[in-house]
Amino acid sequence: MLNFIKGAIIGIALVISGLSGSIFAVVVGLYDRLLQAVNHFRANPKKNLRFLAPIGLGAVVGILVSTKAVLVVTTHWPLPSYGFFIGLVLGIGPFIYRKLVLKPFTWWYLLLVAAGFAGIYGLAKIGGTQPENLIAIQRLSSVSDAGVMAFAGIFAVSLMAIPGISGSVMLMVIDQYGTVYNAVSQLGDAARAFASGNWSAFNAAMGSVALLLPFMLGAIVGLIAVAKLMAYLLEHFETQVYYAVCGIVAAAVVILLETGIAPYWPATGMVIPALLVVVSLIIGVLATIFLDKPESNADAN
Repeated sequence: MLNFIKGAIIGIALVISGLSGSIFAVVVGLYDRLLQAVNHFRANPKKNLRFLAPIGLGAVVGILVSTKAVLVVTTHWPLPSYGFFIGLVLGIGPFIYRKLVLKPFTWWYLLLVAAGFAGIYGLAKIGGTQPENLIAIQRLSSVSDAGVMAFAGIFAVSLMAIPGISGSVMLMVIDQYGTVYNAVSQLGDAARAFASGNWSAFNAAMGSVALLLPFMLGAIVGLIAVAKLMAYLLEHFETQVYYAVCGIVAAAVVILLETGIAPYWPATGMVIPALLVVVSLIIGVLATIFLDKPESNADAN
């Protein structure tokens, strides 16, 4: 059940522009084990499927539930919601510290911190202003549309597998954020039309939903490719990777402050907003610490 909840958190992070599903996989203590399960799936399919299934199901539920709900919450209550997100990210501190002390510190590691910060902060700025409003492809109607969506899956998900990179931002870079999340939102419309027997509405919704099939096929290819790369880096350069993750975490916090806190910060009467942010931040930190429970003993058996 806990892995299902962790998967749902990763799914929610996938929806929100600027948040990284992979960094939240690190936050909830699943990243290394996800890479291992994907890369060595054929070695023990039953065990790996038992581990991956609740996470994948949770991620799907998180995406479906939050595609509209999270956007409503962050629109109506931005300060506490983004304070909570920042707390989730900051709560990763103890986990990263355990990785950093594996090797003695050397000064050049600071370059990795700076590179991690610059890379993620720079990518977050590429997407432009409100590209989520652009629905480049309304429905699957040609082989060309399928090819575009397959490329979008490979591009966004392969880069998203690198801790800190936001899949949403990557979709914005290639102008397919609105296309993908419009298709996801149409799943609910298709289900309601099916339940009511409104076949014309069902067919119209499924035209958009069909875009998800080539996208998911591309996503699987991208994930497998980058999972092997990240597994190699973590096996041979684990400490160095997590120094870069320090910069990535710092960039994530700055991005969340800029996008979710600064635009809504009041000019006067700042005491209550500050309390809201601090309380929600603390709750987020505690949530991460709770979710960062090593289950390796249970899962290794």
